[in-house]
Amino acid sequence: MKNNIILFLVTMSLSLGYSQSTIDITLIEISKNNKTILANTQYWNAQKVQYKTGNSLYNPTVEYDYLNGSPANAGNQTDFTITQSFDFPSVYGKKNALAYQLGIQADLYLRAANQELLLEAKKICIELVYRNKLQIPLTKRKEATEKWLTYFKKKLETGDGTILDVNKAEIQLLEIKKQFFENASFIAKLNEQLTSLNGGTAITLNDVAYFDVSVIADFETLEKEIEAQDYIKKTLEQDKVIAQKQIDVSKALALPKMEVGYHYQGILGQTYNGIHTGISLPLWESKNRVKLEKAKMTFAETALTDHTNEHYFEIKQLYGRYESLKSILGDYEKINQSAAPIKLLDKALSAGQISVLEYFVELNYYNATFNSYLEIEKEYFEVVVTLMKYKL
Repeated sequence: MKNNIILFLVTMSLSLGYSQSTIDITLIEISKNNKTILANTQYWNAQKVQYKTGNSLYNPTVEYDYLNGSPANAGNQTDFTITQSFDFPSVYGKKNALAYQLGIQADLYLRAANQELLLEAKKICIELVYRNKLQIPLTKRKEATEKWLTYFKKKLETGDGTILDVNKAEIQLLEIKKQFFENASFIAKLNEQLTSLNGGTAITLNDVAYFDVSVIADFETLEKEIEAQDYIKKTLEQDKVIAQKQIDVSKALALPKMEVGYHYQGILGQTYNGIHTGISLPLWESKNRVKLEKAKMTFAETALTDHTNEHYFEIKQLYGRYESLKSILGDYEKINQSAAPIKLLDKALSAGQISVLEYFVELNYYNATFNSYLEIEKEYFEVVVTLMKYKL
């Protein structure tokens, strides 16, 4: 009986059909319509514009003084000055290099955020496929139990049945209806979540097929591929680059600032005009700035090391779970028998070979086993998409 049950799980799974998955199409729609993705794109584009600001020359300064002389015959004095201040020339190149690296990091932040959102959407799709697949046997169980209940009631009316058989069927039907309507509620809720992720545009996933799983490389190869495309790691690496650029800018800002301009002076009928120059001595303004940026560099290096170690073991655990689930699913596929347990149970009950109680006990065992199979299958695909997140 147990072998027949396991075989039927495989047969049932294949009978559900594996048409072309619509999950990828759903993700494409969400990537186009999701409000968070659109907002993140606008935000980080604005940030890149902001990074480029503040690297132009300071505003020019214009000063005008008109001084009345005293006593009256002392004459009046007029002063007019226009000046342009600027940092040491190397500062502008350092700031441009920093702005460029900040722009790269903005793109990485955007990709990482979008990747996490698409992973969430894909897991919702997987949950929906699982719920859609589960609804098929739940519907069949509900219909079959309703028929048995009608059958037992008729037997009771003719005096061939017992009220105990009717009660058992009613209890069984009550539990199946509970599972049926709960699962239907989950399906509606998950489709609403997809609609929300799709920017409010209605989207429904009725598919009962997941997606084709390409050949997954061995752990060492896969781990290197994931690390090479890990946007979080890339942002942390970029933090180091930016910290170094900040150090360069801080050192450049420690150099003197300068100003040049034109100065006019008129006094007692005489005028004087010429070039104005000045220099700012960086004695206090930049104090400890380089030390601060070096501390940020140290922090960035530590954060990168911590993430690399944690991510490695996270991938290792996921890969181990993937291999375990793949092996379990493979065990179902190795079974090569043709008997279907529900048909055997129905025939046995109709022939009076088993009691109603025995029938429902065996049926519940089968149902629980099949439900477990669907849950394992769902978890397998969840682990796969988590491992393959770097491809989103």
